[in-house]
Amino acid sequence: MRRTCLALAAFAFLACSHDAAAPPAGGSSSSPAPTTTTVAPTTTTIPDIYAADRPNAFSPVVANFPARIYVPNSVSNTVDVIDPATMQIVDHFDVGREPQHVVPSYDLKTLYVASDLGNTLTPIDPATGAHGDPIPVEDPYNLYFTPDGRFGIVVAERLARLDFTDPHTFAVEQSVAVPCEGVDHMDFSADGTFLIASCEFSGELVKVALNGPNGPELVGTLPLTAPAKPQDVKTSPDGKVFYVADMDANGVWLIDGDQFTVLGFLPTGMGAHGLYVSRDSKDLYVSNRDDGSVAVVDLATRTVRVVWALPGGGSPDMGGVSADGTILWLSGRSNSEVYGINTPTGELVARIPVGDGPHGLCVYPQPGTYSLGHTGVFR
Repeated sequence: MRRTCLALAAFAFLACSHDAAAPPAGGSSSSPAPTTTTVAPTTTTIPDIYAADRPNAFSPVVANFPARIYVPNSVSNTVDVIDPATMQIVDHFDVGREPQHVVPSYDLKTLYVASDLGNTLTPIDPATGAHGDPIPVEDPYNLYFTPDGRFGIVVAERLARLDFTDPHTFAVEQSVAVPCEGVDHMDFSADGTFLIASCEFSGELVKVALNGPNGPELVGTLPLTAPAKPQDVKTSPDGKVFYVADMDANGVWLIDGDQFTVLGFLPTGMGAHGLYVSRDSKDLYVSNRDDGSVAVVDLATRTVRVVWALPGGGSPDMGGVSADGTILWLSGRSNSEVYGINTPTGELVARIPVGDGPHGLCVYPQPGTYSLGHTGVFR
C-alpha cells in the first residue's frame, strides 16, 4: 500500500489517500486476518436505499422542526442540545443513568434518549424541544425500528437479547436471545427481511430473520478473526454489502448479508467506530475514535480515498450528517466535546464543549421518509 499525505491550510488537517491491494477471489464463512483486501464491486445495480436522504429532502412531518444536535452524555447522565447555526448549547437536562443514544422514532415525530442503566427511554418533542416523562424499558442500550414499522427493537446489551416491542409503548411482544456478548449496533437488508447486529465483546455478528413463521428468529452467527471488537453496522446503498466498523481490527469488515460471509477487510484507522453515508450515497464516513480521525470510503470502489485527522487530536465517536450534507457532526467520547467537520474539505469547523462521555448524538431533523432508529438511519 502506498500512502501520501498533504496538509490542509489553516486547520492543519492531514489528508491521506490509500491505494488498496488486489481483491481476493471471494468470501468465506470464516473471516480472514485483517488486510487491505476486499472483493471488487459488481456492475449490477439496484435502487439506492438512501435515495430519500438527499440534501434537505425533508418529510412534511419534520419540515418545520428546528435544526438541533442532541448529545447524550453517558457519564454526566444529561443531554445537551446544540443549535448548529450558532454552535451554542440551547438546552441541558437530566435523564436516566448512562444515556447512550438519542433515537428518532419510526414515524419521525419523537426522539428517545436511551438510558440503559437507568432502564428508561426519555421522549423529546423535536418540534418544541420539550422532554416528557421517562418510559420504563429494560436495558435500552440502543433502539431500532423494523423497516415495516411493525416493531421497535430494544437492544438489551447486558441481557444478551433483542426485544421486539410495540413501536409506541415499547411493551415487549417477543424476545430473541443472542448467543454472544455485547450486542450493540445493527442495520437491515435492502428488502427488510433480516438484520445483522454486532457483538462487540465476543467479536462476532448475528443475523436475525424478521419474517420467520414464528416471528423474528436468530438464523446465524459469524465470528470475526481476532482481534475483533465490532461496532457500528451500515448497509451499502446498493444493498450488497454490510459494512461493520471494528475498534480492535482498526477498520471495517465487508459482509455479504445474504450469504452471511466475509468479503474482505478495509483498514481505516485506530478504533474504527461509527459509520455514516454521505447525502449523495457516494461516501462512507468512518470515525476512528482512537487516533482522532475520520476515514472517507469510496463506496463505488470500496477503498479509502482520504483520511481527515482532527487538529490537536480527539475521540470522534458517533453522530450524523447535517441535513444539507455539508457537516459531519460527531461526539468526542473521551474529550467531552462535539466536532463539526466540513465534508467537502475535511476542515474542522466546530469543537463544542459538552458534558462527560458524549456518545450517540443525533442530528435532527434529517431527510428521509421513516427512521430505522439508532442515531438516525433514514430511508
